[in-house]
Amino acid sequence: MESDKIWTKDFIILLSSNFFVSLSFYLLMTSMAAYAIQEFHVTESKAGLAVSIFIIGALVSRLFSGKFIDVIGRKKMLFSGLILFLIGTISYLFVNNISFLMIGRFIHGLGFGISTTVIMTVNMASIPKSKRGEGIGYFSLSTAAGTAIGPFLALYLTHQFTYQTMFIYCIVFSAIALGSSVFLKIHEIDLTPEQKANIKKSFRFKDFYDKEALPVSLLMFISGIAYSGVISFINSYAMGMNLTKAASFFFVVYAIFLFVCRPIAGKLFDSKGENIVVYPSFAFFAISLFFITIANNGFILLLGGVFLAIGYGNIMSSMQTIIGKVTPPHRLGLAISTLFICMDAGSGTGPFVLGLIAEKFGFQTMYGVLAITVLFLIPFYYFVHGKKASAVKTL
Repeated sequence: MESDKIWTKDFIILLSSNFFVSLSFYLLMTSMAAYAIQEFHVTESKAGLAVSIFIIGALVSRLFSGKFIDVIGRKKMLFSGLILFLIGTISYLFVNNISFLMIGRFIHGLGFGISTTVIMTVNMASIPKSKRGEGIGYFSLSTAAGTAIGPFLALYLTHQFTYQTMFIYCIVFSAIALGSSVFLKIHEIDLTPEQKANIKKSFRFKDFYDKEALPVSLLMFISGIAYSGVISFINSYAMGMNLTKAASFFFVVYAIFLFVCRPIAGKLFDSKGENIVVYPSFAFFAISLFFITIANNGFILLLGGVFLAIGYGNIMSSMQTIIGKVTPPHRLGLAISTLFICMDAGSGTGPFVLGLIAEKFGFQTMYGVLAITVLFLIPFYYFVHGKKASAVKTL
């Protein structure tokens, strides 16, 4: 009989491992460009590549980790990913030129892609089906905490100490994530020899993504582009609007309201069905972008942060839960990989595409376009999943 507990030992270990991986990721993501420019005197474009090559590494590893997770074994792949993540972090201490930095960032990205794919797959499989919305809502707060604490810690460490000190902190965080995983009890999927042989020898394009997960994943691709417009340009936009003080609190407000609304949304998801959460979340996401567009004072800008948490924050966890709902256990790893690939692709391509729009038409136009785009995701969701979703979750 399936246990209805969410807060098990394994759930807490997975949550803590995900937090420390996310903390290390966001700490370095917000400081790597400045580090490359100051340490190696490279151009802004090369510094940007030092940031984005991490995402490229993550995308590459997600393609293969989703396909081979149950062939290699979930525990083996998790340890492999976390060890690679730790090696990538340690490499920063020995980097002496931009080329070695690029190699280290790519390796680090490989480890990040593998470990986060497996962590989410194992966690989703361990949460009782009747409480998946609530469980994933709680679990995703570990990523939210990394989002809020990482950039703040990066600024503090680099201003008070050195980049080397920051790297040492990241090594410690990575080691904790790896060490805690030793105590995990992971349920493995037993594939038949024929199934394993088919997976190993089949390298068609469709074997690297899950067909059922793709429509929902495309929603996250577009949402990821819109969200990247906020995280990449909110500071530059605020400087032009003389709202830098408010902008410094933007993601603090975002994180606070994320912690408040996600557990509530998760319980609603489980008791009333996904549509009652997803439709309003897309609307709130569009409203947040609208408030950013019209912001002429700090209060309106921070109000955008509130609605961003209620909107995008719940979209992300809801899409993950829907993936778990529509995917059979033996394809869950591939489905999670498909979702993350689309999210990463949106986050990776968004700043470049949106930067071109902002350069030509201005930030206000860019955010206005994003608000309208997100509104169109409401009927998109209706056709790809909403119309067939049950109003009340079948237990």
